[in-house]
Amino acid sequence: MHRSGRRMIVGACAALALTTAACSSGGGTPQPDTGATSSSPTSSVSADRPASTAKLAIVSPTNGQVVTGTTVQMKVSLKDATIVPATTTDIVPDEGHLHVILDDQLISMTGETTQLLANLTPGQHLLKVEFVASDHAPFDPRVIAAVAFEVQA
Repeated sequence: MHRSGRRMIVGACAALALTTAACSSGGGTPQPDTGATSSSPTSSVSADRPASTAKLAIVSPTNGQVVTGTTVQMKVSLKDATIVPATTTDIVPDEGHLHVILDDQLISMTGETTQLLANLTPGQHLLKVEFVASDHAPFDPRVIAAVAFEVQA
């Protein structure tokens, strides 16, 4: 791997750790995700939030992948949890939905494990997906995965 590729991955992991810390509503020191493409629950959110049984991984795009064109198919793997359509305050540890975040912008709240990411600009991008509870708030610890990829026109 080229030195610039390592910097991109290190930067992506640092950005994930900072974003996780910034989104934390208290209750301890956030811990960065140790895997670039998958995660079990990782960081403290709040003492009031339940833990989740979910295991989440981004299957596509892969970390460090170079994509040609302006679209990429996102695919995630979710295990030990179920995506539910309804929004409710009755929180269940194995039920929720996905928040898709591209370059620190929430682009969708979905019940699908695949999504076409369109109109991508050339350059580096950071994709994060988080499994959140039915009330749209994160579990504690958070269930989040991230990959960095590059788009070439």
